[in-house]
Amino acid sequence: MPKNCLIVLGLMGLDLDSRNYFLIRGASEEDLLAVMNINRVCLPENYTYSFFETILKSFPKSFLVAEVNGKIAGYIMCRVERIFSKFQRFKIVKAGHVISIAVLPEYRRIGIAASIMKNAMKILRDEYGCSEIFLEVRISNTPAINLYEKLGFIKVDRIKGYYMDGEDAYLMARELTFLE
Repeated sequence: MPKNCLIVLGLMGLDLDSRNYFLIRGASEEDLLAVMNINRVCLPENYTYSFFETILKSFPKSFLVAEVNGKIAGYIMCRVERIFSKFQRFKIVKAGHVISIAVLPEYRRIGIAASIMKNAMKILRDEYGCSEIFLEVRISNTPAINLYEKLGFIKVDRIKGYYMDGEDAYLMARELTFLE
């Protein structure tokens, strides 16, 4: 969480140092249209309403939104999967998969993405029992890669042609044993 962050309900943060206050909270069905709008504005990969709804119903604790002055400014959507560990050979682990994370352009660089990711990591570990977290990111998305590395993620693989336009993705992961 950013410095000087107030813990709300033990999990969500309210940034008190920024010009723009933001609140991280669990998503609700009423938030899905705003989340879909952010997804369409920020990312070339878009999902259907029913996909967002299914993730929200299946993994409600790890689907979070960020509010600025009552407006949804960003979100993270995660699910839990059983995978081969990215860190221990031949071991199957429970891992959080960051399906999608986005922040509207006008609300970037005030700590929302880092805060929402840290909250999701804590929830995935403490509420869902995950020992690892992973995500895919476009190899051209340097700002996101830098954020993930700052949060302790490492590049564990390069997936050729992962995206529909043919761009490769880095598979990035980190263990969830120790969190700030």
